[in-house]
Amino acid sequence: MSSAFDETTTAPPTPASGTPALPAPRTHRRPATDVALVATFAAFVAACTLVPSIPTGAGVPITLQTFGVMLAGLVLGPLRGFLAVALYLVVGLAGVPVFADLSSGLGTLGKPSVGYLLAFPLAALVAGLLSRVALRAPVRRRWAALAAAGLGASFLTVHPAGVAGLMWLREVDLPAALAIDVVYWPGDVLKNLLAGAVTVAVLRAFPDLRPDVRPRQAAQPS
Repeated sequence: MSSAFDETTTAPPTPASGTPALPAPRTHRRPATDVALVATFAAFVAACTLVPSIPTGAGVPITLQTFGVMLAGLVLGPLRGFLAVALYLVVGLAGVPVFADLSSGLGTLGKPSVGYLLAFPLAALVAGLLSRVALRAPVRRRWAALAAAGLGASFLTVHPAGVAGLMWLREVDLPAALAIDVVYWPGDVLKNLLAGAVTVAVLRAFPDLRPDVRPRQAAQPS
C-alpha cells in the first residue's frame, strides 16, 4: 500500500517515439540532510580562514572567507546558504577562533572589518537567489553565470557594508573608504571565478543538492 510519505517516484510514461523517458527528479528532502549540509558548509567557511591572509594597510586582510561564503550560497541555495554562513558567524562571535587570523568573540565587532563580516550571511542569501537564474543558463555558459552571480552578490552586499564599516570605525569619508575597498576587488573576482567552477563540478556530481532548480524540460511533440 502506498502512502503520501513514500520516497519513490515512478517514471513518466515512455514517449510514443519509443525512447525511454528519464526518471522524474526526486523532490523528497530530509531535514537531517539539510542540517548536515548547513553544518558542513559552516565548517568549510571556517576552514577557509586557515589559509594565511594577506595583510593590508586598512586593517582588513584579504582572506579566502568570501570564497566559502559564495560557494555556500551557490551550492546550497539561498536559505541553506544563509543558515550555513549565519551559523559560522554565530560560532565565531561566541568565541570559537574561526574569523580571519583566528580571531573571535564580540571584540571583532569593533574592528574595521565588521561591515564585511556581518554582510556574509546576506551575501550567501543573495548568491543563492541569483544562482537560480545562473543554473538555468546553457551548460557552456553556466560557469560564467555562476561566477557573475557570486560577484553580483558580493558587490550588492559585502562591499557596500564593508565601506560603511570602514567609514564608521576608521572615521574616513566615502571616497577614502572606496579607495580602501578597491584593493579587495581583484581577489574577489578570482574567488568568484573559482566558486563558479567548483559549483558546476559539485552540482554535476550531486544534482539533488539543489531541488529548487530543475533543468528545463524539452517540449513534448503534440
